[in-house]
This record gives sequence, C-alpha cells and structure tokens, in this order.
Amino acid sequence: SSQVAGANPAIKAMANGMSLLKPAFVAEAKIQASLLGGQVDSEEVAQEIASEVQADKIVIYTYGLSPFSTEAVAILEKNGYEYNKIELGAEWFLLGGKNSVKRVLLSEQVDNGATSLPKVFINGQCIGGCAELAEAADSGALETMVNPPVAAKKSLFA
Repeated sequence: SSQVAGANPAIKAMANGMSLLKPAFVAEAKIQASLLGGQVDSEEVAQEIASEVQADKIVIYTYGLSPFSTEAVAILEKNGYEYNKIELGAEWFLLGGKNSVKRVLLSEQVDNGATSLPKVFINGQCIGGCAELAEAADSGALETMVNPPVAAKKSLFA
C-alpha cells in the first residue's frame, strides 16, 4: 500500500483547537454577512455553492492567508489529488458582501456550524475543514472518500 501524506502535527492540533472559538466566529460571521451582504441574494449564492461542489470531485473553499487552508491544500497536493480551490478572500475580515454570505452558507454544511475555512467537499459532500481532512488522510479514509469502491455487478450468466 502506498504511503499517505498526512498533516503537519502542529497545524493539525491548532485546527482541532479552533472549535473552542466557534461561538464567537459564528456570531461574527452572521453580523458581517448581514452588514456587508444586505443586497446579496442568499438563495443565488446557495445555488452557486451547489453548482461549484458538483463540478469537481474535490472542491476546497479557502482564505489566502490561512495556515489551515494552506495545510489542507498541501495535504491534497502531497497525496496527488486534483482539486478546485475557490478562495473567498485573503482572510475573513477582508470578505465582501457576497463572500461573507457564502461563508455563512458554507458553515451550514457542517454539523458543528463552524464558519472557519477551509471547507472541503468530496464528491459533493462537505467533510469539514483542515482537521477533518488531516484525519481522513491519516486514517486512510481519504482515498475511499475520493474514489469510492464500485460495487461488483452480478452477471446474469454466473
């Protein structure tokens, strides 16, 4: 079996610890979206996300300056996966109206409601962020997520 390239241990630990700050980030994201995204059609943005995540096997939404986004991209690259990277902005406080709304809508794709990026979608399903991607890479589950086994078809003549 091939060696899977996992996450930087320090970045992985920090990504896991970010969940402690989630309540503050959720409140901030919603305020930012309401202030900057008042004229943005959230249904249109939701449809855009749905279209984007179906267009490629792996889609990752990032911030340009985020060490977690950088690490998630590095995990995908080290393991040889092709992906579509969609950068919402350099950092959360530099998002315009539309991408502030997109950030809130992306947070609704994860059970814990985290507004942090990256958000990684595999085959149209959000698996979470950097911590979840690192865990999937370390456990070997990432390959199965990206390339699920095809069920053997029974022959009529067997």
